Parts: sequence; structure tokens; C-alpha cells
Amino acid sequence: MMCDACSPPEPSVLPVVQDKPSDPIILHVDMDSFYASVEVQRHPELLGKPLVVGADPKGGQGRGVACTCSYEARAFGIRSAMPVSQAYVLCPHAVFLPPDFEYYSQISGSIMDLFRSFGFRFLQVSIDEAYLDCTPLGSFKAAELLARQMQEQVRDRFGLGCSIGIASGKTVAKIASDYHKPGGLTVVKPGTVRAFLAPLPVKKIPGIGKKAEALLLELGIRTTGELAATDIQVLQGRFGRGAVSLHALARGLDTAELEEYDGIKSLSRETTFATDTDDTTLLASSLDTLAKAVQKNLNDDHLLCRTVTVKIRYQGFETRTRSRTLPHSTGDAGPLHASSRALLREMYDGRKVRLIGIRLSSIEKPDRCQMTLGV
Repeated sequence: MMCDACSPPEPSVLPVVQDKPSDPIILHVDMDSFYASVEVQRHPELLGKPLVVGADPKGGQGRGVACTCSYEARAFGIRSAMPVSQAYVLCPHAVFLPPDFEYYSQISGSIMDLFRSFGFRFLQVSIDEAYLDCTPLGSFKAAELLARQMQEQVRDRFGLGCSIGIASGKTVAKIASDYHKPGGLTVVKPGTVRAFLAPLPVKKIPGIGKKAEALLLELGIRTTGELAATDIQVLQGRFGRGAVSLHALARGLDTAELEEYDGIKSLSRETTFATDTDDTTLLASSLDTLAKAVQKNLNDDHLLCRTVTVKIRYQGFETRTRSRTLPHSTGDAGPLHASSRALLREMYDGRKVRLIGIRLSSIEKPDRCQMTLGV
């Protein structure tokens, strides 16, 4: 049961099997359709039904987005960050639920405590993703046993599923965790990385967004194998210095290491109006100014974020907040401004506002390819 899951977890002990101590062993765990799965666990009658967690579709006229959806909903073409109006058109009989971020954060905290209890170097990168440095186990076989224990304990304690990837670097481990969703376990041993990556679409590489993918397609590059075979000078002509790490990864050289990040947890800005206002133009422009300020702080510290929260305080000091988790961590102004504007539209009810604010959270240090190609 969910309420029992919040009790302190008991760490498991695995045998250490030595083979090549020089090979890093990085494990990436990604919860399967986290928000939707938590809602199904909380409401068992939703099991097997197409479920969308996000804004009210309002019969296809809603203006928000789908935060996430169940795998049954994905069968209809619904995806995270899709306009909820489009999701409604694709599957009007789906169940649409508003997100309960406070509850999701509570469950996430308990799950992450379980992962930490295994005693390895640990890095949480979002509400539903984390890395463990399992190098001390000494073998990929032992890491695979650990991964199966993790999946079993997450299922038994929380009634949820997770997918896990294991590799000698962070980037490939993340790609591997997405390889057999839901509930998958993929191990990519040293020496097999290039063969594993070769047939995958280039968009599977973290940090390659739609614009970067389009540029690669213009060059006739569709798969990671084709990327590996492309002259580095051709890539540098399009992507500059970022092409070096991208090309290296495509050739099986994943040098991204796990570094625990104990720095900034969130960035926020808010402003109190001299006179309470219901001027939507002023509210939007003020929020844009605040978003620009926190985005600059993010960029100055070379960080990325994944969650945007907007805060409104009305007359009478009633305060409301609403959050959105982005599909990918970013430091770009576009997604941050668009998300904050969308949140403002969703939550503003026409009353006069005393204060408005924005907060960026789920902050992480980016890999080099994310810094250069996250477009």
C-alpha cells in the first residue's frame, strides 16, 4: 500500500563479483509513466484505461497540456507535453485527471530514499529519474542483480514499475533505460556500446532536440550508426564544438560520469505589485521579466532545470501555485517562458493579483552534449 511505502527502507546486500574494476558501472532508473502510474495505484478502477494527467480538456477546447499519460493512452498517439485539446481529439473517452504534484513529490521522495539505501553514489535528476554509481560491485552481472532487486522492491513497496539501464557511462545508461519500456532492464557492457547505439534513431541521444534532429536529417543522418560514420568536420560545420562529444558518443565513447550535485536545488523570483491588478498584459509581462531573470541565473551557473512553478497571490493573501514538468531538462528561454505563460493562463481566475512569482526546480548539471545540442 502507498501509505506503508513511506516507512524507512531496508537496504539490500548484494555479492561483489570482481571482473574489470577499471570499468565504471552506471545505473539509470526511470519510473514508468510516473504520474499516471501513481494515479492508477491510488485509483485501481483506472487500471487498463487510457489515462491523461494534465489540464482539463474542456471537451477539446482546453488550453493546457498533458503532463503524462498511461501506456494505454499512448496507444492512441497521446504523448507528454501534447496540447490537451489534441489529446482529447485522439482519445475523447480517455480519463483526464488534474495533476497532484504534492502527492507525486511525496511518493517520489520515498522511492528515492529506497534507491539511496543501497549505499552507492547517487544522483537524482528529476522527480522520476536517478543514477547510481555501482562500480564498487565490480561486475555488470552484480549490477544486473541489483537492478532486479530495485525493480522488485519498487513493485512490492509502491505498486509501481520502473525501467533500468546499465552501462559504463551516464548517457548510454539513460538511453538503455528507455530501450524496453515499461519494466525493462537493459545492460550494455563495454565493447558493445557502438553496436547497441548504431540502429537507434539519433533523437534517442539525450540533448538532441527537434531542431538538432532536423539538421541531422538534412545531412541524411537518421541513425546513430550513420552519425558515427559521418566526417567530424561536416558535423562541426553544423554544430560547432558540440559535434565532438556527439560524434564520440555515436562511436561508443561515453565519458559522462556521475557527479553528485549538492548545489542549487531551485531558483525563484517574485514581485509584489504596488496596487493589486487584474491587468492580464501586466501579469504576463511581469512573469516574463521574472522568467528571464531566473533563466539568466540558470545559464550563469551552467545548469538545467526540468520543473517550472508559477505562484499567484490574490487579494486577501490567498496563494495558488501550479507546476509543470518538462519532457527534457533545459536552460533555454523558449520552453521556460512558454511553460510559465501556459501555467498563468491555466490558473488565473480573473481576480486582482497582489503578487506573482516563478520557481525553477529539478536542477541538474548538464552533460556536455546537452549544453551544446539541447535545441
